[in-house]
Parts: sequence; C-alpha cells; structure tokens
Amino acid sequence: MDFANLIQTIAIYALPVLFAITVHEAAHGYAARYFGDNTAAMLGRITLNPAKHIDPIGTILMPLMLYVATSGAFLFGYAKPVPVRFGNLRNPKRDMVWVALAGPGANLAMALAWGAGLYLLSGAGVTEPFFLKMCQGGVLVNVVMFAFNLFPLPPLDGGRILVGLLPIRQAMAVSRVEPWGFFIVMALVIAGVLSTVWMQPVMGLTFDLIDLLLTPFSWLTR
Repeated sequence: MDFANLIQTIAIYALPVLFAITVHEAAHGYAARYFGDNTAAMLGRITLNPAKHIDPIGTILMPLMLYVATSGAFLFGYAKPVPVRFGNLRNPKRDMVWVALAGPGANLAMALAWGAGLYLLSGAGVTEPFFLKMCQGGVLVNVVMFAFNLFPLPPLDGGRILVGLLPIRQAMAVSRVEPWGFFIVMALVIAGVLSTVWMQPVMGLTFDLIDLLLTPFSWLTR
C-alpha cells in the first residue's frame, strides 16, 4: 500500500464520508421527532456535529484497516445508530417506514448536491483535481450508502421499510431476523452476493436517476 496514496484518498473522502454519515443519522432523528418520538432529540443526536454520530471502531478504525488490508478493494464501516423507540411514533407501523427512509433519502439528496457541485465547478473553469475528485467521491459515497442501507433486511433501513410495508404476520416474521441480520449481511458482503445481486443494480439505477435529475446543470454548464 502506497502511504502517500492512502493519505490522498483519506483527504479526498474524509469530508464526503463525514457529511454522509452525519446527515444520514440526523435525518433519522429528525424524522422520528416529527412523527412523535423525541428519544434522539433528548440524547442530542439530531445534530450535524459528526462527533455525536462517529463510532471510533466502525467509522474510523475498521474502514482504514480494511482499506489497507485489501488495497482499497473492500470497505465497510458504520456509525452509531440513532436510537428510535418505534412504539412512541404516532402510527408505529406506518411511520417506521418514513423514519427508516429518511436516512437513505438524505444520502440521495447529498449525492445530488455533490453532483451539482461538480457541474458548477467544471462550469466555472475549476481544474484543481482535489476538489473535482472530492465531488465525485461525495456522489459515490452517498450512492453506496443509499443502496446499501436500502437492502431489505433488518437492521438495515430497507429491512425496517419492508417490515413497515408488509402485512402484520409477514412483518413479524421478517423482524425476527434482526438479531442475526448484521451477520447475514456481512456474510453476503464477503461472499460477493450482496454486490452482484443488490449493490451493482441499485447503484446503476441510482446513478442513472442522478444523471437525469442533474440534466439542467449539464445544460447550464456547457
């Protein structure tokens, strides 16, 4: 592993990753408060302060170790999940969907913002690779988080969305998977199944959607 390349990669991705994690988690807390649960608000988790959401091991140590060990071929990390007491929501089953969707929705919005920034920088004649690569990294990081978190298995956001949408009996069956969900997801990631079956198709569709939504910026900056 080239140490200089590692430092450059960290410098480019640090800000996009911090924003992606922080806004994702804060969005969950804000949505939960909107629908009746003040748990995250009382614990100070509805904030854009990254320190409130960073897990030293899951957000910093694990991704760095995996990046070095695999030469950047495999990365995984996580933040401190925002606590939500779904029983406090005004309509727990329905509102769970919106609370879970808030995080990936925030990532999609940030991907669009970084993409718009890339067009604006290019249109303004900025050629500094660092800033252009940071915008590209911002799009990539948020699209990855958007796709990964929508995987329909608890405790990921997609699993909670699925539980909220299914009839009660099927929803209860899916929710029972949650204690083992993290290990199942890790096994699927390591086996390459999650990437092939879910991440690549969903990310491809998401990039197409971003390109479509940013078409006006493309026209304006030609």
